Amino acid sequence: MSRNDIAISTAFLVALAATLGALFIGEILGQMPCTLCWYQRISMFPLVPVLAISLWRGDGLARLYGLPLALAGLVLSGWHSGLYAGLIPQSIAPCTKDGPSCTDQAQTILNLPIPYLAFAAFAAVLACLILSKGKRP
Repeated sequence: MSRNDIAISTAFLVALAATLGALFIGEILGQMPCTLCWYQRISMFPLVPVLAISLWRGDGLARLYGLPLALAGLVLSGWHSGLYAGLIPQSIAPCTKDGPSCTDQAQTILNLPIPYLAFAAFAAVLACLILSKGKRP
């Protein structure tokens, strides 16, 4: 495997784990995602087929299509993490007061807050995509 293949494979595995984790939280644990979680899912879920197809074809286009999705997700999860940490005021949070919220202290997996996990996943995917060559064959 080339360095490019390793980077894209790692990005794919991180995106797949994040996608399966989000589906597990929602479908198995029954936790309804908040608005920011939905937006982050919109950025994360398409990364799985984009990265898989790029690996399968070996065309190096994962960087072209994956970078905007990973960057959008990183920004959203950064904002979400800021809300969770209390750095951003709750008055500008898109989550409703009586709807689901990932910013309360009960929303953790393995004692790690969901917004922080999402931020780490997007940062890892983005780093892998930046490290890949991103050249067409």
